[in-house]
Amino acid sequence: MTNSTANEPEPSDSLKTFGLVHKAFRKRAGLTQEEFAPLVRYQPGTVASIEQGRRLPPRVYVERAEEVLDAFGVLRAAAKYATRQPGLASWFRRWADLEGLAITLCTYECRVIPGLLQTEAYARAVIWSVPLRPTDEQVEQRVAARFARQELLSTSPERPTAFSFIVEQAVLERHTGGEDVTRELIDHLLDVNERHWNVEIQLMPLRQPVHAGLDGPMHLLETPEHEWLAYAEGQKTGHLISDRQAISVLQQRYAKMRSQALTPEDTVSLLQQMQGAL
Repeated sequence: MTNSTANEPEPSDSLKTFGLVHKAFRKRAGLTQEEFAPLVRYQPGTVASIEQGRRLPPRVYVERAEEVLDAFGVLRAAAKYATRQPGLASWFRRWADLEGLAITLCTYECRVIPGLLQTEAYARAVIWSVPLRPTDEQVEQRVAARFARQELLSTSPERPTAFSFIVEQAVLERHTGGEDVTRELIDHLLDVNERHWNVEIQLMPLRQPVHAGLDGPMHLLETPEHEWLAYAEGQKTGHLISDRQAISVLQQRYAKMRSQALTPEDTVSLLQQMQGAL
């Protein structure tokens, strides 16, 4: 059973609408939350959170609920509009929507640990570090949105997304948030590597004289129709790339970086060494 109800945002209108529709179909089926939860292999608390509009329903949850409640495709359709947009930058929202459909996601980062791999403490440290300082409400929205996206790492769907992450070792050596935050973050990365067979993490070593990623961070994804798209982000901007020639260049760079970075096995060894040194 899946159980993850922490870091929930305040309800958005779209999430509350999905929750009400879900509740109506559950009651139509004559099921309590406690009776319904094991049928979709989630905890009753998760069901309650979804119906209250406090939790983004994972894709696998929606599919199971559709089948159990015989919802005529209504839940599946409503889920497409359920979003936690308040916590996402406007220029990132379209890419975030595409992430939810991707069958392959590749990420290279040289600034921070990718959001899909962050801990709550690290996420807060990153958010607080960059001026202008956000309000407490904005911080909560951003953290909640970041954790909602981490549902993508799930291995539950019939065809889980394949993830590749290349991250500069220097990002961890920076100790953003302090040693305790960094120690927890490294523990988390090792845990993700162990639990998620669909996730591959590689560190780019501090010394790498030939580096194909010097132009900056990049994100690549493959859609279910096997179309490739890319995304590049800078200071307060983001750019979705669909031009095939440009994407081909980025794919070549990413492929080169995979050969330049440490292997996943060597990455685990380095993370363990860094963990021991803290």
